[in-house]
Amino acid sequence: MDIEAFFEGMPFASMLGVEVTDAEDGHAEGYLEMRDELSWNQDKLMAHGGVTFTLADTVGGAALVSVVDQPVPTIDMRIDYLSAATGDIRAEADVVRVGGDVGTVDVEVYSEGDELLADVRGVYKTG
Repeated sequence: MDIEAFFEGMPFASMLGVEVTDAEDGHAEGYLEMRDELSWNQDKLMAHGGVTFTLADTVGGAALVSVVDQPVPTIDMRIDYLSAATGDIRAEADVVRVGGDVGTVDVEVYSEGDELLADVRGVYKTG
């Protein structure tokens, strides 16, 4: 499966501008260019929490897809927001466990300046 092409064809992630830049061997990376439409604050560019969540969910799914080679619907995701994103953001994800029915992925979301913005644990259906 061409993982990058699979995630580029995801309408919601594409609308937001999520790009999966790498996905292989249980590791994935992605990027999102921040713009006014994605801000929750009209006076200052600050990413809405849903934008950060979507980047983490998409990149986490890509990491797992790189191992199981099939779509992996999200079952559960826990996100700890540590700081507001005020510019472009990137995510790195690593598969923690792959089981017959579910897989677990850890994701970290960073600012342009490498500040940790969110710490995430995602659980996806694999079977």
